[in-house]
Amino acid sequence: MGKNEGEENGFDPENHNQEEEEEDKKKHLKEEELSVERIFENQEVPSWRKQLTVRAFVVSFVLSILFSFIVMKFNLTTGIIPSLNVSAGLLGFFFVNTWTKLLQKAGLLRQPFTRQENTVIQTCVVASSGISFSGGYGNYLFAMSERIAKQSTDTLDFKKLSLGWMIGFLFVVSFLGLFSVVPLRKIMIIDFKLTYPSGTATAHLINSFQTPQGAKLAKKQVRELGKFFTISFLWGFFQWFYTAGENCGFANFPSLGLKAYDSKFFFDFSTTYVGVGMICPHIINISLLVGGILSWGMMWPLIEDRKGDWYPADLSSDSFSGLQGYKVFIAIALILGDGLYNFLKVLCQTIVGLSHQLRYKDASSGLSVADHSSLVSSQLSYDDKRRTQLFLKDQIPTLFAIGGYVVIAAIAMAILPHIFHQLKWYHILVIYIFAPTLAFCNAYGCGLTDWSLGSTYGKLSIFIIGAWAGASHGGVLAGLAACGVMMNIVSTASDLMQDFKTGYLTLASPRSMFVSQIIGTAMGCVISPCVFWLFYKAFDDLGQPGSQYPSPYAVVYRNMALLGVKGFSSLPKNCLLLCYVFFGGAIMINLIRDLVGKKWRRFIPFPMAMAIPFYLGSYFAIDMCVGSLILFVWGKINKAKADALGPAVASGLICGDGIWTLPASIFALAGVKPPICMKFLSRGNNAKVDKFLGS
Repeated sequence: MGKNEGEENGFDPENHNQEEEEEDKKKHLKEEELSVERIFENQEVPSWRKQLTVRAFVVSFVLSILFSFIVMKFNLTTGIIPSLNVSAGLLGFFFVNTWTKLLQKAGLLRQPFTRQENTVIQTCVVASSGISFSGGYGNYLFAMSERIAKQSTDTLDFKKLSLGWMIGFLFVVSFLGLFSVVPLRKIMIIDFKLTYPSGTATAHLINSFQTPQGAKLAKKQVRELGKFFTISFLWGFFQWFYTAGENCGFANFPSLGLKAYDSKFFFDFSTTYVGVGMICPHIINISLLVGGILSWGMMWPLIEDRKGDWYPADLSSDSFSGLQGYKVFIAIALILGDGLYNFLKVLCQTIVGLSHQLRYKDASSGLSVADHSSLVSSQLSYDDKRRTQLFLKDQIPTLFAIGGYVVIAAIAMAILPHIFHQLKWYHILVIYIFAPTLAFCNAYGCGLTDWSLGSTYGKLSIFIIGAWAGASHGGVLAGLAACGVMMNIVSTASDLMQDFKTGYLTLASPRSMFVSQIIGTAMGCVISPCVFWLFYKAFDDLGQPGSQYPSPYAVVYRNMALLGVKGFSSLPKNCLLLCYVFFGGAIMINLIRDLVGKKWRRFIPFPMAMAIPFYLGSYFAIDMCVGSLILFVWGKINKAKADALGPAVASGLICGDGIWTLPASIFALAGVKPPICMKFLSRGNNAKVDKFLGS
């Protein structure tokens, strides 16, 4: 019996079809194994109202206070704020999971703890603590105060801080960004399929908690977080008990035997920044260290040696017409150069991405409805179908979003000029006309790059509105207030879209996410000003250079406003030339980073991170590098354990030291002094003390 051509060549069409079917079956089984939603297939998704539980908001309120203290401490020390989403998700899981287990044992549990409820808690906490940043306590709002004004050339144009108007201001400006991008949620999340890396990572974390293996890991993470929280809190107490006080403490202990300019290069044993160093990418920590070495080891000694030529010899280094002026404006030049480059870069990526999305949409629209639906359904996985179905189920009416935006904008235009008489209603109107477009750009760019440019849009507002108002009409305060308005809109817009992405991946309803964001924002509008007020009243030297809480960005933002209103006339000699050099250098470094490729990019520092040590010094950079070193060594010993437990250990170190600031502030308000003061001296200073005591 003869064979056909296919059989002679070893090819049987019938067997080939069977092989294809088997391959398809294996592929389908593999997809099922990797599917997250098939794990939760038998679990009923609660309605959006049931996702909003009383216990969720009680836990959110407690965690919001904790995280507000942590963020406020970062604001007032270095201005570098790490992502706290993991910590919020972990602690939210721990508290509610413990709560429900106790109720279950007592037979009183009515509703089990779900990943949707966990998402609501995380959203509420991050929204609330986020106000501690966007509220401007470390930058534009504190920059309006008399305390910061005295550190610049303009000591008259300031506003007296008051808890009442700060809370009122936040309630007026913090909700508008939430309404500006709500109509775009389907476009951003489903149509454009933007990644929003932070939102996606948080969703994976929350999804893993509800699986048996993930719950087991979560318990280990929470245990490590609790252990290092306790260690960090006790270490904070030890430092206060033995070493607190003026010119007293570990801060006087020189690091690694290095003798650097103005004693700003030391390791102060801060568990907060050791923890931050474990969370931040190593290149951020190295960038801070490079900035410190370049400034405090080279630049400032060189300028100080030229005292008399570059600034009057009778001026102190802390004078704004002296070395302080160089510190502030060179830092501003680096920040603006880096901000401008990244703004243009993200804007280009946004335009390219949008044009690609529109081309794809036009191409797909040429298909017939039947063909298009079959193509989409064949491309969508089970997870995508399930998530899209539930994401579109609970709609937030577009008319509600637009109406909310218009009403809040009208209220703001009526109230804000009474809080800041320098800011006119037409300034606010112009901001609110352009704000939705800028909020969309920021939310879209954040979805592509995970980089929110809220502070960059705020800086643009400082220059535009400040120059428009003019120096004679309070342009400095008008610019700073406009910065706050714009920064709150674009920051909350990108935060909300990140949370929508998290909700999409955990099957949390968009309505519950929106309500949680509203409640969290309202909590933050009250909690964060109260936390700042506690710091402000407890520490008389808050915002002063060399103090425990120097608030470096407040001085920077103040002088940006002065620069926008008054020009370059107030700068010290040759300062403008140095600003040009560092502004161009920041752009050049970023350009090189993007050109050299991934392999070498990790060795090139970030100019934005380099800027802060130019003003503040590098003591926290050494702490953060120690954190990087700990994580690196731990990874070499046991990489799996380091990856799984490293974020929890870092969160414990940050949270423990952060919450210690609450009793420390209360002690300061009550006038309680530590019983023991211990101080480290260099050999030379120690000899002087011995000689003095001997005489």
